[in-house]
Amino acid sequence: MSDLHGRIHRGAYRAGPSRRDWIPKADGRQRPLGIAALEDKVVQHAVGTILNQIWEEDFLGFSYGFRPGRSQHDALDALYVGITRKKVNWVLDLDIRAFFDKIDHTWMVKFVEHRIGDRRIVRLIQKWLKAGVLEQDRWFETEEGTPQGAVISPILANLYLHYVLDLWVDQWRRKKATGDVVIDRYADDAVLGFPHRGEAEQFLEQLGERLGQFGLELHPEKTRLIEFGRYAVDRRRRRGEGRPETFSFLGFTHICGMNLKTGYFVIQRKTIGKRMAAKLKDIKAELRKRLHWSIKDNIGWLQSVVRGYFQYHAIPGNEERLKAFRKDVLRLWLRQLRRRSHRSRWTWERFLERLGVLLPEIRILHPYPSARFDARHPR
Repeated sequence: MSDLHGRIHRGAYRAGPSRRDWIPKADGRQRPLGIAALEDKVVQHAVGTILNQIWEEDFLGFSYGFRPGRSQHDALDALYVGITRKKVNWVLDLDIRAFFDKIDHTWMVKFVEHRIGDRRIVRLIQKWLKAGVLEQDRWFETEEGTPQGAVISPILANLYLHYVLDLWVDQWRRKKATGDVVIDRYADDAVLGFPHRGEAEQFLEQLGERLGQFGLELHPEKTRLIEFGRYAVDRRRRRGEGRPETFSFLGFTHICGMNLKTGYFVIQRKTIGKRMAAKLKDIKAELRKRLHWSIKDNIGWLQSVVRGYFQYHAIPGNEERLKAFRKDVLRLWLRQLRRRSHRSRWTWERFLERLGVLLPEIRILHPYPSARFDARHPR
């Protein structure tokens, strides 16, 4: 470690290329990951800590991704409160095409130099950006982008979008918007709410031009402007149209709904179906590998899997998806047990009585989003 410290201060440190790996996405495509060497991870963690402390004072309140004391559920709470309490009639679901792969290195360095005067820090970041990637023992130069999976990538992504998107959006809604504009961003995922369609369309057109100046572009198929909000259902019904479209954010599908007791508008949030199916597919594959493991070991593993899944997805209103997930996990487990000859005659009822009760029961672990938001933001 002292040798690494000395090389950094002498300028003799050389960043190694990231090893590229591919992981499947829920939509069937693959996401590239850049896995850095241990030495590079240590240095990136140290530099990332410094950058976080400096820019944490500058980052705006609607930015939630990879920031200390902020989680995905904080972003979900803020979005819920913004849409239900503001005059939101249109929602813009943003998707930046291949964001991590398209970050412009020249602009990135300029943004870093806004607050960093130490040339050693700037040179370190330049080395990581230019280190390239190794794939199947071949080195590929990286002229743009930053590897997903690198320790330094989250803060660099936040920094880039702070200057490219956040500051510009904040100025736009202050100077050009005629009503409330809600924005919620987690890393490169962002959702905005507008009171008027024309204003939302104007914003979208200008945003495309803004991103183009920095080497980015909106995904034409995944970026959508939809009618959404407290009046969307009635307005679409009067026009003879179907129910309002839904949008997805941070693992949940958001749906226009109504509280049956009060009659007030609410946003129903359910686990994205494709995400749940992908998780169940992974569990099925793992159970096949564990075919000859003891029941006790498999119970412990399944308990941790279900408990971890509930830890994120057990939000109010999502009970049906949680029940479906738990039931499907039990069916997969019973199928595995039946493949063992001495368990082949187990019935579903007997299985539930003996083993099914050992999996965590359905329990909502998160408060209502408005309650948690108000507690965190008493103003």
